[in-house]
Amino acid sequence: MTIPLRLTLNGQAREIALDDPRVTLLDLLRERLGLTGAKKGCDRGQCGACTVLVDGRRINACLTLAVSLDGAEILTIEGLAEGDRLHPVQAAFIAHDGFQCGFCTPGQIMSAVGLIREGHAGTDPERIREGMSGNLCRCGAYAGILDAVQDAATQNEHREDAA
Repeated sequence: MTIPLRLTLNGQAREIALDDPRVTLLDLLRERLGLTGAKKGCDRGQCGACTVLVDGRRINACLTLAVSLDGAEILTIEGLAEGDRLHPVQAAFIAHDGFQCGFCTPGQIMSAVGLIREGHAGTDPERIREGMSGNLCRCGAYAGILDAVQDAATQNEHREDAA
């Protein structure tokens, strides 16, 4: 028995036939669709390495059953840049050295994008730390991550003021 699943994945409509209703979104993305940006860190929703946006909200893909997302819009790190032009959050992570080994970076970036889009980032360091607390960095690049999120949030405010 297969279960039909319709998604908009990184801006493209996709129809997927699931053969197991227990497959997580993370496993679907990585193993079936070849999108390996979201990482399998803890597989328990504790590290945030698998963070993606579903209908604009941050989620842990390791805790989400793919079958529950029929009709959803999913954005992964692979769909964030526009061609060769990096997303402002990606550019800010590079500018502020918001990574070391890079394992957590896709989840950190997706969480930061979600935090900014949700309007919860602001420029207050404590507010950003709290909003990003579900994403762990084992290398300790938190200072660069904080600076990157602050910079991207400030740039976003300026873009919204100009509009």
